[in-house]
Formats: sequence, C-alpha cells, structure tokens
Amino acid sequence: MDILANSLLCIIGAFAIIAFIIVANAIRIVAEYQRLVVFRLGRCIGQKGPGIVFLFPVIDRAVRVDLREQVREIPHQTAITKDNASISVDFIWYYKILDATESVLQVQNFETAAQGMATTTLRAVIGGIPLDDVLSEREHINNMLRTRLDEVTERWGVKVTNVEIREIIPPREIQEAMNRQMSAERIRRAVVTESTGTRAPAINVAQGEKQASILRAEGSKQSAILEAEGLQQAQELKAQGFAKALEHIFNAAKTVDQKTMTLQYFETLKSIGASASTKYIFPMEFTSMLENFLGKNAKG
Repeated sequence: MDILANSLLCIIGAFAIIAFIIVANAIRIVAEYQRLVVFRLGRCIGQKGPGIVFLFPVIDRAVRVDLREQVREIPHQTAITKDNASISVDFIWYYKILDATESVLQVQNFETAAQGMATTTLRAVIGGIPLDDVLSEREHINNMLRTRLDEVTERWGVKVTNVEIREIIPPREIQEAMNRQMSAERIRRAVVTESTGTRAPAINVAQGEKQASILRAEGSKQSAILEAEGLQQAQELKAQGFAKALEHIFNAAKTVDQKTMTLQYFETLKSIGASASTKYIFPMEFTSMLENFLGKNAKG
C-alpha cells in the first residue's frame, strides 16, 4: 500500500508539473513596446498585446517583436568611388518596426537581410560619387543611403529612420596627399593672417598721417586766412587814418590865408638854408619875373 501510494503521488506530481508548464506557456506577459505575432496551427491570426495574452497550448505559436527604434552597426566595408579610389567605410543605421505582422511574414531574418541590403546599397551609392565628394558630402550620402534602404524595407513593415557614416578611411597615398594639402592650406592661412596683421597697422599709420596732413593743411589755411584778414583790416585802418588826416589837412587848409602861406614859405626857406651845404634858392617871384621876361622877348 505504501508503494502504491508513493506511485500515485509521483504520478500526480508529474501531472501537476506538466500542467504548470502548459499553463505557464499559455500565459504571456507582453510589454508596452512589444507585440506577439500569433500563429495558430500555422496560420497567422494577427498580433496581440500589450498586457496579458492567453495562448492555446500546443496549437498556438507566438513570435515576439520589439517595436522600439533599433540601431545596428555595419562594419568597415571596402567600396570603390567613381574615380576608382578604394576606401573603407563603416556606418550605423536606425530602424523601427511599424507593422509587426509584416516584419515576421515578409522576411525570414530581417536583420540579416537588412545588413546585406545596407552593404550593397553603400557600395552602389559610393560607386557613383567621386572621392572628394565622398569626403565632403557625408550628409548627402547619408540621405541617399536612408532613402534607398527605406524603399526596400518598406515592404517588410520597417521604417529606416536614419543613417550615419562614422568613418571613411581613404588609401595611404591619398591620406598623405590630403595631409600635404592641409599643411599648405594652413601655411597659406598663416601668411594671409600675418599679412593682414601687418596691413592693419600700416593702414592705421597712413590714416593717421593723412589726418595729420589734413589738420596741418587746415591749420595753415586758417592761419593764412586770419593773417590776410588781419592785413586787410590793418590796411583799411591805415587808409581810414590817412583819409581822416587828409580831411583834417583839407579842413585846416580852408582857414589858411595868403599871409600865413607866406610865413610858412619863409620858414621853409629858413630851414633849408640852415644846413651846412651850399644851396641856390630861386624864389617863386623870380620865376614869375622870368616867365614875364621870356614872354615879352617872344612877342618882340
């Protein structure tokens, strides 16, 4: 009886474990950012979640799909540019599943397929662009990659949100040429900066000399004008004084009679004869007598 009881207990325990496993597999807890694509006897019956999802044991199979935006890295890939330069490029791309059902039904392994598509698309895009444009127009290449990848993945229910090239490694000889070009450009900028720095003080000095010359010329001009104005005013004052003196003389001469003139005449003769030199003086009367005499002889 003890053996039979132990056997029954073992059988009941086994059935309990199996029932627990079945119930545990039948109940799924789906997060907010996840969905379950449910297949019942091989036929897709749609997506379920989030929350608690009940599945029929054995006949139901569920595939869990993450709806969050994902990022994947494409390792270094060798590509040939339009001008036959071999470069190594790696990039990362971001995608988001918009339709969980289509992402499961339309492609077997989405990430593997997308990675292969990204690699071939990268080589196709790089192959149509010269090396200089590849190095300088990363944003344009990113947009082209994103557009072409999105065209392919759209039918899988997946949206490629962004593509970013992380590193472009050109061949060693091209890197050396780029370094030489960069050094030459830096030297050119240094020379331009130095010449600009030298030109600025020269311009300031020239402008200062120009302004000083203008100020000196303006000062000379003002000085000449003031001197001319002063000379003009002096001449005018001198002329006015001379005119007033003549006016006084003229007014005084109006009051002088013949006797006064005669006295002045004698005073003048006296002052002339006071000097030590020998002089011959002919009075005005003598001149009148000569005129009369000469006139009479002419008539005779």
